[in-house]
Amino acid sequence: MAVASVIACCSLVIMALMAAAATAGSVPAVYVFGDSLADVGNNNHLLTLLKADFSHNGMDYAGGKATGRFSTDKLGLATSPPYLALSSSSNANYVNGVSFASGGAGVSNATNKNQCITFDKQIEYYSGVYSSLARSLGQAQAATHLARSIFAITIGSNDIIHYAKANNAATPSQQQQYVDALIQSLSGQLQSLYNLGARKVLFLGTGPVGCTPSLREMSSAKVCSAVANAMAVQYNKAAEGVLSGMAAKYTDLHYALFDSSAALLRYIDRPAEYGFVEAKAACCGLGDMNAKIACTPLSSYCANRSDHVFWDFYHPTEATAQKLTATAFDGSAPFIFPINVRQLSAI
Repeated sequence: MAVASVIACCSLVIMALMAAAATAGSVPAVYVFGDSLADVGNNNHLLTLLKADFSHNGMDYAGGKATGRFSTDKLGLATSPPYLALSSSSNANYVNGVSFASGGAGVSNATNKNQCITFDKQIEYYSGVYSSLARSLGQAQAATHLARSIFAITIGSNDIIHYAKANNAATPSQQQQYVDALIQSLSGQLQSLYNLGARKVLFLGTGPVGCTPSLREMSSAKVCSAVANAMAVQYNKAAEGVLSGMAAKYTDLHYALFDSSAALLRYIDRPAEYGFVEAKAACCGLGDMNAKIACTPLSSYCANRSDHVFWDFYHPTEATAQKLTATAFDGSAPFIFPINVRQLSAI
């Protein structure tokens, strides 16, 4: 697995949200887009290095089997199935939701090019699902179904990680220009989803990617990358601007934005306060901070995974994800706004 292959923040959060939101109110389905935070197995069907279908991933799942999720999979949550596992079936059912997310994906098509399903391609796949639902349900019923469903999106971290690693001498102006370019693309992508029926959007902002074990390990002092973290904050703020602008323009659009960066930094800065012992090193991996080499079957792993904030050199543990999920589902600003996931589900 390439060093910059996958992204940081709340690996199981979006999957927990899918399960919880679907039972919280009038949510018939969850349609998921994004990167490895939400990839439930699409990359298993790709010729790519960006996979998690091997141990020690899935070690806490029933039978200890890796499912393709970038985690130990202890929660075993039922989720929207991966699109590529359904698309080859002649009787594929998309009514209950589907995940298009792909480990390594970014807002930009250049991010991990040819190694994942790009965000644009995910939207293209969804366009086909939209047409299929219109044929099977009828145009009016399909529109109603999609308007009640949640569209969960987590995208952008891979773009920032790649840029920060390749441009550590970039000026603040250059960093802002790159974020602006991402937001311009994101704006068009969100507009496309709205045009295809999305009316309830859950957007997970990028986490404090500069504090992942991988980026810490690259620092001689083993500190967070200030550049990557600053870009994450800029990106999240700009993404909220796009969504609030769309909601002002389209009165039938509702959204909840989870500021993963602000939420996760609490655990990193004050681990003991939230029940953690280790907030810098990864639980599974090899080398300094278990972050030099990815979590593979040859890697060592910590005995008590709930003590760690991070599972591998990019992704957090289920313990971290559960805490973040509780905040996103029932919390409030500055972590989840303008409404939380429970409120979004009930609309």
